[in-house]
Amino acid sequence: MAQPLRPGRIALFVVLVAVGAVAGAAGALVQAAWFPGGLALALLAAAGVCYGGSRATGTRSGGFAAGVGWLVAVILLTTSRPEGDFVFGAGTGSYVYLLGGMAVAVMCATVAVPSQPVRPTGRLGK
Repeated sequence: MAQPLRPGRIALFVVLVAVGAVAGAAGALVQAAWFPGGLALALLAAAGVCYGGSRATGTRSGGFAAGVGWLVAVILLTTSRPEGDFVFGAGTGSYVYLLGGMAVAVMCATVAVPSQPVRPTGRLGK
């Protein structure tokens, strides 16, 4: 890691995991409710959380933390209950959400975070 782990930084990563889990659970419900628009909204939310996590921390590990939270929530929601209820159906939209969300999380966790260019301290031309 580029920066040492301090209590505030650890708390930020815990918050990112929790926000990723909330985005995953909300996206699981929205993607089936309003099929084409809900699926796009759920994938955009996953991308926003992962990219926002990487921008908030300034490292790729922030996007990774949000992606882990998203993935844990989605995997827990794919399991069926003893009553036979489950959140995800066997439709195309569910598979697009699962695979697309994983692809978005991997992209945000592996793409380099752009940094601000270093400004010269002197005047130009000297």
